[in-house]
Amino acid sequence: MPFQYYFSRKQLHATPFSAKMGTILPRRMPSRLLVTGGCGFIGSNFIHHILNSFCDIEFDSCDDDHVLYSNNYQEMEIDLLNMDKLTYAADPDNLKIVSDYSGYFFEQCDISDYARVIEIFENFKPECVIHFAAESHVDRSIESGYEFMVSNVLGTHVLLEASRKVGVSLFIHISTDEVYGSTDHDSFSENSHLNPSSPYSSSKASSDLVALSHHNTYGTPVIVTRCTNNFGPRQHPEKLVPKVIQLASQDCKIPVYGSGMQVRDWLYVKDHCQAILDIILKGEVGQIYNIAGRNEINNLEMIDSILRRIGKSSELIEHTNDRQGHDFRYSVDDGKLRSLGWEPRISFEDGLDYTIADTINRLGLGKK
Repeated sequence: MPFQYYFSRKQLHATPFSAKMGTILPRRMPSRLLVTGGCGFIGSNFIHHILNSFCDIEFDSCDDDHVLYSNNYQEMEIDLLNMDKLTYAADPDNLKIVSDYSGYFFEQCDISDYARVIEIFENFKPECVIHFAAESHVDRSIESGYEFMVSNVLGTHVLLEASRKVGVSLFIHISTDEVYGSTDHDSFSENSHLNPSSPYSSSKASSDLVALSHHNTYGTPVIVTRCTNNFGPRQHPEKLVPKVIQLASQDCKIPVYGSGMQVRDWLYVKDHCQAILDIILKGEVGQIYNIAGRNEINNLEMIDSILRRIGKSSELIEHTNDRQGHDFRYSVDDGKLRSLGWEPRISFEDGLDYTIADTINRLGLGKK
């Protein structure tokens, strides 16, 4: 979409913010948002969630989970630019309905393309950047880590440079609990040391440090979030939950790495989106916030939960050789975030029901 359309509505400019002057954030919702990776899983859910929450428009078609997430925010106009490279994991159809909203704009862009990113930022002038875009599949990073380093590390640096150049008020860097590595018993706090095990998690740990260094050096108003495993609508079928739903629905074998006893903490994606929104409104610049579901189960338990719901046998499970560098357990302490008033609203059980129904519908698995 041509740049002149960015200012067809109320024209607002970002106000430069110096974290050296303090860490008080505006309590109002920024009205000009730039989202990277918005055609992906979490990014598209976040865009739906923001526009549902503030623009009095119900875009969501995933059963009625948006009813459980009705917020009482004051209605306002939001201009939102989605910047996405449209790699294999992105799906523009995730935002097909959103595209009818007059304040939604899209630019296809590689975030590591410095000149292009600068051009987009200078024309749109975002107040707030929410950076989801990342190569995120661990298996792919083990096969070849190059794209992970380019996108996740260099791309983050480019976005931060652009943000500094136009003076954004807030930069939310979306990261992962995997940067901490594995733990047998305890839960990691935001002050725990980083011990990534895969090319993917090491690229995310590196990008976290790049983001925080921009805050420390230039006063860029950065906040880093590190969330546990997400599940929900619009997730790419290479990920565990939609993959199991798809394979089981077709009576295909379900490959499970090693013993399947690896433990992950699961959070429904809409709760993650609300956590990010609460951090935008209440978070402290220069800080890291862990986000957890407090639903720790092993992979076999997750698979069994899905199989029971769709009436399939555990005999479909097929154990394979374990993955290289496979972390056994992820666990983070999110007390810092919960002190801001956030907590999950959608139970693991309800979220899994919504996810199965949505995945079967989207992939056409219920058709004979």
